[in-house]
Amino acid sequence: MESYEILRDLAIIIVTAKLFGILSRQLHAPMVVGEIIAGLIIGPSVLGIVEQSDFLGILAEIGVILLMFSAGLGTNLRDLIKTGPKAVLIACAGVAFPMFSGYLLYSCYYGFAPNGSDKFYEAVFIGTIMTATSVSITVETLKELGKLKGMVGTTILSAAIVDDVIGIIVLTFVIGFKTAKTDPGDVISKTALFFLFSIGIGFVIYFLFKLMDKRWPHSRRIPIFGLALCFAMAYVAEKYFGIADITGAFVAGIILCNIQDSDYISRKMDISSYMIFGPIFFASIGLKTTIKGLTGDLLLFSVLFVLVALVGKIIGCGLVARLCRFKGKDTFRIGVGMMTRGEVALIVSQKGLDAGMIDPKYFTSVILLIITSSVVTPIIMKMLYKEKAE
Repeated sequence: MESYEILRDLAIIIVTAKLFGILSRQLHAPMVVGEIIAGLIIGPSVLGIVEQSDFLGILAEIGVILLMFSAGLGTNLRDLIKTGPKAVLIACAGVAFPMFSGYLLYSCYYGFAPNGSDKFYEAVFIGTIMTATSVSITVETLKELGKLKGMVGTTILSAAIVDDVIGIIVLTFVIGFKTAKTDPGDVISKTALFFLFSIGIGFVIYFLFKLMDKRWPHSRRIPIFGLALCFAMAYVAEKYFGIADITGAFVAGIILCNIQDSDYISRKMDISSYMIFGPIFFASIGLKTTIKGLTGDLLLFSVLFVLVALVGKIIGCGLVARLCRFKGKDTFRIGVGMMTRGEVALIVSQKGLDAGMIDPKYFTSVILLIITSSVVTPIIMKMLYKEKAE
């Protein structure tokens, strides 16, 4: 692709994403639904006028990093600490239930295989893919509805972050059973070290920002340094600890969420996210979708894969939320909020492909799951939050 053609693609993505986003809102659905559908229409599955590229992938990655940074900034730290134990239990259920359901689905569909065989590992890995939770779409929906800072929103956010950490550990264990390239114990220790590092460096950075906030209140240098912290924490998490970069970005937001200018930083982040990085991220989900080589047998499996993955999260997380004394619609809201899949599911699938644990054809199932959960979740969440935004 010529360098100037990317400018054409950016113009098409931004215009179509915003137009479909506005249309989606007119139809009383969240804007992100329209933005995802826009990517599906202009992508290879329908019109084929825009193709996914490495550059667009980088911009989309920046988009989700900024989104998670803003989510961290908007988090109530007291609620986060309060919901911590409940979030861990919900996250464990959100990993265990879908993983077992995925293994059972594959085994029932293709036949149970003996332990240690390739088919057995493939069945286990299908379940591993189902464990991934992508909170970015739920976060954007909750922000639109004014529910991100509530107890339910904070619980969903906390559980999704813990879910990703547990998912990474499970992924490493599963791959480690078949290959000798990864050490599961190393991943657990690095994960623990990252959170210890975050606590230690977090206190230092927090007091530095408090001093800057006192000396230069509401100055543009504070959001600039905040953005630098976001990217630095995302880099350190991925590079040195093997944790997803979005977790590092979220932690950066948590570090700054209690300073006086946290809302000011969040508003500045939202400008760039709303105008370019957000639309590109959500549209890129549709751009990655292709239906080439889709057979009837694979289509049936993909439909069952999507249903089991969605229901598995709702039942697993919802039941544990009920045990944690959430009541009424809140249990269903938590289950639905945890069922979105996105970039984490793609990363897990790619790792399995690199390790020779799954066939490339199952990417169709994963993409279908991402599209379905990304479109359905915001709609259901809006239906569950009919009352006035906070």
